Amino acid sequence: MSKKIRSFFFPAATFVLLDFYVFQGVLSAIHSFSAITQSGIIFSYWIISLVAVLVFTALMQANMLRTAKPGSIALHLFAMVVGLYIAKVVAGVFLLTDDIRRVAQGVFQLVGSSAPGLVYIGRSSLMSLAGLASGFFLYVVLLLGFNNKYRYKLHRHTLRFTNLPVAFNGIKIIQLSDIHSGSLANRKAVQQGLDLIMEAKPDLILFTGDLVNDHAQEMHDYIDVFSQLGAPLGVYSILGNHDYGDYVTWASAAHKQHNLQHLKQIHADMGWRLLLNEHTVLERNGEQIALLGVENWGAKGFAQYGDLEKTYRGSEKYVFKLLMSHDPSHWEAQVLPSYPDIDLTLSGHTHGMQFGFENSFFRFSPVQWVYKQWAGLYERASQKLYVNRGFGFIGYQGRVGILPEITLLELIRG
Repeated sequence: MSKKIRSFFFPAATFVLLDFYVFQGVLSAIHSFSAITQSGIIFSYWIISLVAVLVFTALMQANMLRTAKPGSIALHLFAMVVGLYIAKVVAGVFLLTDDIRRVAQGVFQLVGSSAPGLVYIGRSSLMSLAGLASGFFLYVVLLLGFNNKYRYKLHRHTLRFTNLPVAFNGIKIIQLSDIHSGSLANRKAVQQGLDLIMEAKPDLILFTGDLVNDHAQEMHDYIDVFSQLGAPLGVYSILGNHDYGDYVTWASAAHKQHNLQHLKQIHADMGWRLLLNEHTVLERNGEQIALLGVENWGAKGFAQYGDLEKTYRGSEKYVFKLLMSHDPSHWEAQVLPSYPDIDLTLSGHTHGMQFGFENSFFRFSPVQWVYKQWAGLYERASQKLYVNRGFGFIGYQGRVGILPEITLLELIRG
């Protein structure tokens, strides 16, 4: 079996097995319905499942996902199919829980019976209904989330530092992260996001990585849009894990390196100062602070190009230090234990998983099972970390609960 066939055969086979498993729950949930209603539900279930598997197979066999343009029908169809099977996995968790209950109950009856013998224990209609309802609700939510990917939200925070130079008191910093231009398909909507930035009149704009998904050329349609960004103290940027082109196959190492150099030039063409394991000095009314920009330093299997020691070297004399590091894991891994005088770290990377729930009292996203610091502000003694939820999106073509973020930080001395 060729590699190309394996790439879609095994996922499609997994989908079919999941279809048969969830179908058992469907049968349990509808057993009390009329025969006509049962027939209609069963027919609909298998038609939808068959179409989903065929669409997935066609997309993979034609290699359409690799060549699909942002916002294309192919990408939306793929997202709908994947969302459908994520919903079935959720339903399957309920069914599996019930099956574990059935096995345990059967074992206890078998062991405790005076006349041992196999006893059939039926499925719980309630658990089947709960699983199917939960899966259906999740699928509807994921579909509705397609409409949220350009609903930019401005998060305002005031951060206090006792060692902030007087000249920088009240400085307004805009943080952007994870633009993922390869996913963007609506210039007008993106422009509205940038308008929010310029209306805030920031003193400094910082971008914390992942300008593209894989290829530098993904940015070509948006260079003129993001070139509008400007601030008195400048626009500075770093690279994220996606910017290195590590997730695609290149014709040669030279092609990959050329792509990275092209991306670096795009930063320059937009008027952004790209910091590559280095620091620079920001001056205001005769006082200075250090801005550090480290290359991607990832945990949990992500590449580590960053060299914080090199980035930090020479910045010791500045009383206030601000670090841009794409992956928030870097904060606990190196910043906190080894660099206690880095006052503020800005990160992105997690996107808040583009899925979760947030209000004034409670917030949740599955990404918190992977990252301790996944969105918003974190503090440890005098050091602070802010994790931006991302301007763009990747994979899932939408957002549920975790909206795309533009961060406005006002630094106050005191």
